[in-house]
Amino acid sequence: MNVLIVFAHNEPQSFNASMKTLAVEELQAQGHNVKVSDLYAMRWKAVADSDDFGSRANADYLIYALEQRHGYEKKTLAPDILTELDRLEWADLVIFNFPVYWFSMPAILKGWVDRVLISGRCYGGMRFYDRGGLTGKKAMLAITIGGQEHMLAADGIHGAFEDMLRPILRGTLAYTGMAVLPPFVAWHVPYVTPEQRAELLERYRQRLREIDDLTPLQFPSMDDFDETLRPKTPCRKTH
Repeated sequence: MNVLIVFAHNEPQSFNASMKTLAVEELQAQGHNVKVSDLYAMRWKAVADSDDFGSRANADYLIYALEQRHGYEKKTLAPDILTELDRLEWADLVIFNFPVYWFSMPAILKGWVDRVLISGRCYGGMRFYDRGGLTGKKAMLAITIGGQEHMLAADGIHGAFEDMLRPILRGTLAYTGMAVLPPFVAWHVPYVTPEQRAELLERYRQRLREIDDLTPLQFPSMDDFDETLRPKTPCRKTH
């Protein structure tokens, strides 16, 4: 299996970096091929703007998604985008390794999503969920968070953890067609002991050893909706 790790942490000695290093070593030991996009080390450009296009379908007015389609067809997207698209095409599994910021992902990783998951290839028209452009690929979040698990329970102070991650799990990964594996979460990381950190890393190692057996989360099927995207029958509960 080909695995792309999209890594977004600004400290090379961080726990997130330890997770990334462990994942590379463990997955390679299992016989998988691994590539890493270390966004901070790459000085990844996070802002989606007109500089992303070497040629424009409309030079007078920027509609970013439409220019993504044009740039993809003409192969005139910015070189850094094309490099990441090649890695994405290569990958069977994409692991997104990052700390949770403000109930979401760091800005640099959001910029990767905005610029790399392009319209015309990853989604567009009626091509989303199980008809999305990235069907056949898997995705998993490997994340750290400062809070404790009880704080993100359904009755917790911050509400359900699944609700916090919905824009990423459903609105990004599942939307583009990827099979979304259950996230791996390292809780309360800034405050735990070295022994607890070692235990968290061992849990992550075990998760990676089980990755082929994980059941993806359930999301809508386009077959359950008509041509106007109204449900044909009451939909089953999804994440």
